[in-house]
Amino acid sequence: MDEIRRVTVLLLGAPFTRRARRDLRFCAVGAITGVPGFTVIAVTLVLALAFSASVIGAIVGLLLAAAAVGIACRLGAAHRRALWRATGERVSAPAPPQAGRGEPRRLVRQLIGRLRDPDGWRSVEYAALKLPVAVAEGYAVAATVIGLVDCAYPLAWVAFGNRPVGSNMKPLKVLFPVDHGQHWVVKTWPGALTTALLGAVCVLVGVWLARVMTLLDAWLIRSLLGPSRVSELERTRAIAVEDAAWALRRVERDLHDGAQVRLAAVTLNLGMAREKADNDALRELLDAAQAQVRGALADLRRIAGGIHPPVLDAGLADALASVATACPIPVRIRADLPERPSPAIETMAYFCTAELLANAIKHSSARMIEIKIDSERMHALRIRVADDGVGGAAAHRGSGLEGLAKRVSTVDGTLRVASPPGGPTLVTVELPMRIRGGGT
Repeated sequence: MDEIRRVTVLLLGAPFTRRARRDLRFCAVGAITGVPGFTVIAVTLVLALAFSASVIGAIVGLLLAAAAVGIACRLGAAHRRALWRATGERVSAPAPPQAGRGEPRRLVRQLIGRLRDPDGWRSVEYAALKLPVAVAEGYAVAATVIGLVDCAYPLAWVAFGNRPVGSNMKPLKVLFPVDHGQHWVVKTWPGALTTALLGAVCVLVGVWLARVMTLLDAWLIRSLLGPSRVSELERTRAIAVEDAAWALRRVERDLHDGAQVRLAAVTLNLGMAREKADNDALRELLDAAQAQVRGALADLRRIAGGIHPPVLDAGLADALASVATACPIPVRIRADLPERPSPAIETMAYFCTAELLANAIKHSSARMIEIKIDSERMHALRIRVADDGVGGAAAHRGSGLEGLAKRVSTVDGTLRVASPPGGPTLVTVELPMRIRGGGT
């Protein structure tokens, strides 16, 4: 009996809860924005398709398609805010679309980025699925409002039911959320009470339907308007790569400011002890110890430089220029970087270029090596290493170039090799200026 009483109280008490008011408000917003929003998006896409039938109209069609995606994204943001206000659940917005690469004008890049944005098209999909949901949400709100009006009929009967003879006032019509083919009217006091009972049933049905549609709409918002699985993987990958780069940078600083300083102090102390030693055998031991410490210090500096060269703090171009000075083959560097890439990308670009330079020195028999660095393509860092050597380089299985290609692919980079027999050789590495999904 207690279980039955609890369920009864839950069912009948639903209209008097704060959640019922929030659900109805959310359904009202969904009905008001869902149907017109779908209509605007559908009409815009149909017009885009119609204009795309001709070559000249294709540009207008692409603009209309991008506009439809933009409208869907804005409506999606409004639905996310409505869900948060109704249920307290926050659905994170997906990452903004990335501008297209290789297009010379900013407007064209933004247009291509919008049309290629998978999250934007998921918003369009949500708008299409939202249409029947919005109709059901509107019906839930309408049923609740009609039920509340019907519940007020006994008051209306008390106020207007006892009409004087000869009055022109007509009987009250009963509102009902389902078309039953005829109008019911209230002519008696029992009829008013029956109407109020039907109104209470309508309120219960409307409130529970609003709750069900809120849960369904929340699931659609989480599935289609939040970050996609791909976006989440890109974000976690960016975090992992950037954290690894920062951890390596911290290790390099610890080695540079800690271990190297201590070893340098040991070397100095050994030299001072040698000067004070009066035994030749002891001096020889101190000399050997000092030589070993110096060797360890050199190894440590080489290891620290392999983790993160300090010269890279001045920028990629300056860091590569320092590498080129120690190259036995003349190296010419041309750099055009309006902005610096992220630290993780800059470190990867430095080591890739250094390894390509080492390969050219070792295998190319070149007389000149040229390195070009630019960012002509939007959000892309391009590095071209060319030499006039014998050629024949290939990124086949097991080669160093294949390893480089795998390394740059971890951040959506590419490596292309053009090296016909007899030369010349051109290796092009393209990296994003920022890791996709990352904040830097």
